[in-house]
Amino acid sequence: MQTTYLDFEKPLMELDKRLDVLRRLGTRSPTEEAELCRLQEQCRQLEAAIYGTLSPWQRVQLSRHADRPYTLDYIAALCSEFVELHGDRCFADDPAIVGGLARFRGRPLVVVGHQRGRTVAEKVRRNFGMPRPEGYRKALRLFHLAERFRRPVVTFIDTQGAYPGIDAEERGQAEAIARNLREMAGLRTPIIVVVVGEGGSGGALALGIGDRVLMQENACYSVITPEGCAAILYGERTPERAAWAAEALRVTAADLLALGVIDSVIPEPLGGAHRYPEAAIALVGDAIAQHLEELAALPLDELLARRLAKFRRMGEQAIAEEDEEMEMR
Repeated sequence: MQTTYLDFEKPLMELDKRLDVLRRLGTRSPTEEAELCRLQEQCRQLEAAIYGTLSPWQRVQLSRHADRPYTLDYIAALCSEFVELHGDRCFADDPAIVGGLARFRGRPLVVVGHQRGRTVAEKVRRNFGMPRPEGYRKALRLFHLAERFRRPVVTFIDTQGAYPGIDAEERGQAEAIARNLREMAGLRTPIIVVVVGEGGSGGALALGIGDRVLMQENACYSVITPEGCAAILYGERTPERAAWAAEALRVTAADLLALGVIDSVIPEPLGGAHRYPEAAIALVGDAIAQHLEELAALPLDELLARRLAKFRRMGEQAIAEEDEEMEMR
């Protein structure tokens, strides 16, 4: 059962509690069975009303939901023989980024992703999913390992952004992110990127250069958080200003697909990945499998040419839109 409820989800709380009680019963009377069926239908109708018309700000909130599956949940459910690798061979291991060798539906690959943590202690240990430079250098080490052994790479993005602390800056945060962008652009192996939660700024983009960039329906991906945007433009971080910024930034999967920033939207079960994690994880697995098959059929030179062309088109489109806007003024 869902344990955390956002404001707009609270109508579901009591309904979920009663459903949980009925489902836990070893045996149910005909009256209880009828009540269970009635409440399940009521729940489906309420989910359709709540999640069928989500605003961009509500989707941002869902992308951060505490019950949403994290990278290690996806790896545990989708991969076998996972061997986690640690450290950047330079300074330290960063638990905010996890990765290693695994098999996905029989195919060997390298998997890397942000990990936020669930308990208070784990959140602190993983720095709330905000990597330091050693995290990005660990990821780069794994990317090079994948290239050497000709294994495809799958990355999972879920972070508010790179850690902005003084220690991270002293150890070259910007350089580590920039190096990942350059190296991923030319990595001679297929790369699939999946935005499964919040994709924030360069901290997300450092794992985000791929042949296919996929995004879950209720994830978000942006150069800045809506709150940060509101603080810069208005000097305040109120929910009203953040909601306006979320819409203006066009952070949702549908918006980014229309802009050409991502390649595909992975649907979520009605109610979201946080309410039905197993179904959501299965949909992500099917999407990864489909795109891996398509990419594996391409010669490496063609794969790299398409990857570079894809990201170059984004810049050209942005420049063209800016020029058009200037002309209209």
